[in-house]
Amino acid sequence: MGKAKIKLAKELMEKVKKYAKMAGYSSAEEFITHCLEKEIAKLEESDSEEEIKKKLKGLGYIS
Repeated sequence: MGKAKIKLAKELMEKVKKYAKMAGYSSAEEFITHCLEKEIAKLEESDSEEEIKKKLKGLGYIS
């Protein structure tokens, strides 16, 4: 699996590092990957595109 770079606000990255360490992850990247995989799995359980949009809207990702 290839790697891609993403940019996060400095404040968010500091939180990610803090909580990754507290939770026992080996790195911030491992923690971020786990969080994204959990959210994607939730979306994949949705039955329709409209349901996905509703969930994303509820999470504040889209308006």
